[in-house]
Formats: sequence, structure tokens, C-alpha cells
Amino acid sequence: MARVLTHEAQAIARIAERVDEGFVEAVNLIDRCAEQGGTVVVSGLGKSGYIGAKISATLASLGIPSHSVHPTEAAHGDLGRFQSKDVVICLSHSGETEELVNLAAILRQDKLPIIAITRGVVDGSPESALARLATVVLGVGVVGEAGDGEYLAPTTSTTAALAIGDAIALAVARRRSFSHEDFHARHPGGQLGSLLRPAMELVRFKAGSNLPIAQESDVVRDALLDASKVVRRPGALLVTDDNGKLTGIFTDSDLRRLILNNPDDLGQTMGQAMSRDPRCLQGDAKASDAVAMFREYRADEIPIVDGDGRPIGLLDVQDLIAMKLVRESS
Repeated sequence: MARVLTHEAQAIARIAERVDEGFVEAVNLIDRCAEQGGTVVVSGLGKSGYIGAKISATLASLGIPSHSVHPTEAAHGDLGRFQSKDVVICLSHSGETEELVNLAAILRQDKLPIIAITRGVVDGSPESALARLATVVLGVGVVGEAGDGEYLAPTTSTTAALAIGDAIALAVARRRSFSHEDFHARHPGGQLGSLLRPAMELVRFKAGSNLPIAQESDVVRDALLDASKVVRRPGALLVTDDNGKLTGIFTDSDLRRLILNNPDDLGQTMGQAMSRDPRCLQGDAKASDAVAMFREYRADEIPIVDGDGRPIGLLDVQDLIAMKLVRESS
């Protein structure tokens, strides 16, 4: 297993060393296509077709219109899917797949730009038919598969082709200033969509509603009494200074330690009993930021503050668990 993974990793590393103007031109073509309202049409046969479908899906998820077309179906009525503003990505390791070469020849006549992802010229091998028809050729450079000749199933070649597709897609997305907000708009569902949601959307306890906030000068006993009037109160009190800025947090764990140490300490001020300078999130933070903070600091409650440092909410770890963004044991 390790040998297979090493073989594939080395192939990708070699591609990274050979990134040239061809890759830049491929990015330019796709960027220009998207700018003009065109579509990136991806085609391949067999395993290359599956890789092409994934590349197409990645492009679409990054805001670049794309769909895949089977080369045989294209010859039987699906040529209408190709428009003059489109760019075509053709995948064939050998570059000699008959159905794909025939499709590329037709598209070449229609003057559509073609990006070919093929084995390329390796060890003096002749240029493939697909490469001769292409506008840009991106050579995978893989001769042998990870099976070391014992198994001929496409492995390293398909992994390398997929890596090239991912690299192009991400480069175009960066060129087009595709943002986290854009990505979230295209991934509203599932865990990925939840991680990209604003953290405040997950918050149940909000300032001015059901989030008790104490001042440093408040007596602990009195602050707890006021907090008990809130239905389903959070597991912590946020503490502010006279200007309303967050200065501390008083959790159920702090209360337990206080009582076990000396019950009379309930007469202390919140400023004396609280934990100072708690780690917090800004109001525009994403749920992914909260997950990262929880995992790094094991905090069960995370205050959220506005630009002036005033508390606006308290994110409880149970909110993240309910969204299945973290597990209770994580």
C-alpha cells in the first residue's frame, strides 16, 4: 500500500516541477470562458470520464459553469451542448481514444478551445492525435501505473490527471476572486455548508434576549440570582467593565470551584471570581472558526463580541454538537 501511495505522490510532485506556460494558458482560457458567460465542458471515456466528471463538479462548485459530456453521446445528438463561448477539457491518457479524438476533431473545426490532459510526450514517444488537435496540452507525464506492471488498471495516471484538474480549478477561482461567501452560497447543505455559516446563526444565547451579562462590580451571589431568572440559561455568565466591553467569563466550573473552596466566596465581586480575558470570536466569524477554537482550547462556551469588544452572543459547544460539527468525545 505504501508503495502505491508513494508512486502516486511522486507523480504529482513531478507535475508540480513541470508547471509551465501551458498551465497558465489553460487558466487563461477557462477564466475568459467564464467571463464571457461560457461553460467548461469536460469529456473523457472510461476512467478518464469519471475523473473528468469530478473535475467538472469541482469547477462548478467554485463558481465556474461546467458540465461533463460523454464523447460517444456527443456524436449521437449531444453536440448541441457545446456553444461558441465554451472551453472543452478532453481527458485521455493515451491521447488516442477514438471517440474522444473524433469529438475533438469536430470541436476543432468549430474553433472551440480544447485543453487536453494526456500522458504527453514521454521518453521520445510521438505526439498523440488528441494533442495535435488541442489548443493546450497538459502532460501528466506518467508512464507506468502504481501496479508496477502487474496490474494495468489506471491508478497513478488518473490521480495525476485529477490533481491537474484540481490545480486549474483552484487557480481560476483565485483569479476570479471567488470568496468564502460565494462558496457557501453554492454549498448550503451538509456539514460543509454548516461550517461556512456565520457562527451567530448557530447561537441560542444572545445579548438583550436570553444571555445574562454581569458587571465586574456585581456580587457573585446577586449575579447568579439574576441569571437564574432566565429560562434555559447558558452554562456561563459573561462579565463586562463599565463601558460594556467583555473582560471575563464565569462558568459553571468556576462556580463549582468557588463553592468547594469556600462558600463565603459567593460574596466576592465578579471581577474577583471570573476568568479574565476569555478567548472569543468576532461577530463575523464562521462556524468553522468556532470548531477550530473548540478543538484547540477545549472551551465549552465561546463568547462572541462586536467590533468594540461588547458581547453579542455566547456559543455553547452543544450548539456545535447539535449541528454535528463536533462530537462530544472530540
